[in-house]
Order: sequence, then structure tokens, then C-alpha cells
Amino acid sequence: MTVDQIPVTGRTGPAARADRTTPAQRPRISMTARRHRAFYLFTAPWIIGFLLLTIVPMTYALWLSFTTYDGISPHWSYVGLGNYTELFSDPQTWHSLGRTGLFALTSVPLSIIAGLGLAVLVNRPVKARGLFRTLLYLPAVVPPVGVGLTFKALFDQNSGAANGVITLFGFDALGWLADPYARYVLLMSVLWAAGNVMIISLAGLQDVPRELHEAARIDGAGAWRTFRSITVPLLSPVLLFQTVTGVIASVQTIMPLLLSPDGTTAGVTALPQSNYLYMMHVFSQYFALGRYGYASALLWVLFVLILIVTGLIFRFTSGVVFYNVDPEAKK
Repeated sequence: MTVDQIPVTGRTGPAARADRTTPAQRPRISMTARRHRAFYLFTAPWIIGFLLLTIVPMTYALWLSFTTYDGISPHWSYVGLGNYTELFSDPQTWHSLGRTGLFALTSVPLSIIAGLGLAVLVNRPVKARGLFRTLLYLPAVVPPVGVGLTFKALFDQNSGAANGVITLFGFDALGWLADPYARYVLLMSVLWAAGNVMIISLAGLQDVPRELHEAARIDGAGAWRTFRSITVPLLSPVLLFQTVTGVIASVQTIMPLLLSPDGTTAGVTALPQSNYLYMMHVFSQYFALGRYGYASALLWVLFVLILIVTGLIFRFTSGVVFYNVDPEAKK
């Protein structure tokens, strides 16, 4: 074999050095860039869903609120602030808004008190308390449609179990789903799901330091004084959260429609007046009357009212809500 026939195993020129790039010479992505990329990759599903399922529908509803669109006819007109002007001059809107405010003022405190009371009970070291926690929380996972149908069957005037019980004691059957009793059935359906509040309150109770309770007992404080002076202040962030979310849920409830005798969206106009809340007024405008523009204006007014009420709650509770934060964490 001659020298010319010897195979060349590698190149040593500039081209060969360019091909053999070491890992140290490759472009590296900084740790900050990697964290940013991971953040946007993980949050992309939520961001896309928020844009498509929240921002776009809200923008569309805002545009509808300035029109006379009925959802079917291609003929509609732009009315500007006409729907909002009619809204503020409509007595039915103000009456339904007042009933909604009264319902929120009643249902939210009762739900919080009931949930906190149940949390205190199941937080005690008793046998099978895990079973009790599960049983008390189970009603909270039942869908609202199931709750509505169940209460509608229980309080039916002709075949309901409630009238079956009271007639055994010689009383006359009551029209539970009509005025003036319909509001109480609605309130009971809300308290039925107090297990949700119980679970959140239970988590807050277990976060209260036991040392504070022991120090209070050493100082001679009773159970009620300890609960009022130590437990409740430390639970104030949890109670604030439950108040805000409870108010938002109460003004948006559709339970009166599920309890209606008709049981359909068209039957919203036949609801008892005590259960004709603001959302029922919105439903009647959307589905019974086909006034999409006016109903969209009602929803946007409700959205603004929720923002105002939430801001007021935070404003007036800022001095009574105590956050258990480590002072060193603020530095």
C-alpha cells in the first residue's frame, strides 16, 4: 500500500475544527430563561382558556349590551346606552336586586356560621371523625341540579316528604314552593352545601397554634373566650375569603330556577316573587323574552356591582383581618 492509498482518518483544517464544537462552545440558555419558558408552558392552557372562555365572551356580551339583538333575527340595531337607561328605570330590576341583596345578607352569614360550627365539631379528637367529616362534606359535592331536584321532590305540595311529616301531626299541607315559604326552601338548599365551608374552616382551625390555646387556658380563659379572642382572629383571613366567595356565589345562584314548579328556563317568569332574584331576571330576559342585548347589560351591571361590593368588603375588613406572617419573611 502506497502513501496515497492510506485512508485519512480525520481532518485537521479549519473546516474540521468548525465541525468539532465542544459542548462549552454551544449557546447555553440561562436558568432565568428556562424558568420563564417553563412558566409560560405550564400556564399556557389556563391563559388560552381564560382568553377564549372569559375575555372573548365578556367582550361579546359588552357589545351585545349596546344592541337590540334577540339571538335569532339577523335584524338588530345599535342603541348605545339605551339598554342601560332602561335598566336603571326598570322597577323589576331594582326589586330583584333588593331581594338578591337580602338573600346574600342572610345566606352568607348562616353558611359561614354553620360551616364553622361543623368544623369545630369534627376537629375534636373523637372516634370515627374521618367518617363524620366525609358524611358532612358529601352534600357539597352534589351538583346543583341534583340538589334542586331533590329539594323540589322533598317539598312538593302533593307528594313531598315534608308535607307527609307535618300531616302526621294533624297540620295542613303547605305550599313550600310558593310564597311565602319558597324563600325558606331556597335558604335550606344553600345551607345543604355547608360542608364546603366546613372543609375550608377545618383547614384554618388546624393551622391555629395549640400553644396559644394552652396559654389561654393557663391564664384562666374559658372555651368561649378562647374561641372568640384567639381562634376567630386567626381565622379572619379564612372568614374573609368565605365572605367574598359566598357573596359572589349568592348573587349568581340559579337555585330558584331549579326549584320552580315548571322546572324549565321558560318557567322563570312563573317563579314566586320572593325567589325572583337578579339572576332570575337575567334568565327571563334571555330565554323567556329573547332580549339578549338587555340581558347582557344586566350582566355587566352585575359584574360592576360585584367588583364594588368586593372592594368594600376588603376596605371595611382591613382592620379586623389578621395574617399570621413571619416578620422575618417580610425582609
